[in-house]
Amino acid sequence: MSRIIGARMPRRPKAHHPPAATPLARGPASAFPGDVRTILSTVLIVLVALLVPASAVAYWADRELGDADRYTAAMSPLAENPKVQEVVVTQVSRALAGQIDAGPFQIGLDTLLGEALHSFAGTSAYRTAWDAANRAAHAAFLDALTTGRGDALTIDLAPVIAQVRGDLVADEVPFADRIPVTHLTVKVMEYDNLADLRKGLHMLEVAGVWLPVLTLLLAAAAIAVAVHRRRAVLATGAGLAVGAGLLWLAVEVCRRLTLDDLPADIDRPAAGAVYDALTAYLRTTAWVVLVIGLAAALAAWVMGRLRPTP
Repeated sequence: MSRIIGARMPRRPKAHHPPAATPLARGPASAFPGDVRTILSTVLIVLVALLVPASAVAYWADRELGDADRYTAAMSPLAENPKVQEVVVTQVSRALAGQIDAGPFQIGLDTLLGEALHSFAGTSAYRTAWDAANRAAHAAFLDALTTGRGDALTIDLAPVIAQVRGDLVADEVPFADRIPVTHLTVKVMEYDNLADLRKGLHMLEVAGVWLPVLTLLLAAAAIAVAVHRRRAVLATGAGLAVGAGLLWLAVEVCRRLTLDDLPADIDRPAAGAVYDALTAYLRTTAWVVLVIGLAAALAAWVMGRLRPTP
């Protein structure tokens, strides 16, 4: 009996509890079930993909179209575009042809003016005159939006004519001082309903202030509420890439529709060059967002591959 009493009872083995999973990969604890958080994160990522092109267009309308300096800077490279130069030279030559009574020297004078215009189109003075003409065109465009008058975006080539006249006079070309400096407008784009255009641009200008910020906040929220943050980063990066693709596609479709609707008196190649210059910011934005989105998705995928498996 003493042996029984003095004998040690066998110890019960301690229950083995697996270590708690680290919360880094799953995000902070939340009162919402995992399925709800996953659905919410997915919806936010879809919204981000849709808001990327809208944000870019809104910012472009507010900062590029609405600002005279940026508009002029966007149009300035067209001074060296051969298609645009040819339109300018042709229009000015036609306007000046026969304006000067040179008697028997008329044909020679018209030829001389044409050669002078082609030579002038490659000078820095031409680029200065081109910038001045585009700045005036931008002011006229904003005035049309304000007053409701006008049906087309035009460029007044009077600064170009004045500069050519001054150069020819300085070179002592005969009859150059008789060249009239007239207001010669070249139609670049037409807009049918100015009231709708004014409302649309006003909405884009207002949205251009807060829509890009909202897109970034939604992207951050999509990652924050996700159950698996790494997967959310990958999906958000893919969403940004999709949004960039939608932006690029929208620019290309609008280009084709715009050029197809041009009247016969507008030069299509020159109008295409103008459209490309105006939308260069959107194309650049599409590529930048695409690279950022793919880089984020690739980084999240690589981190998942390098993570040690339990």
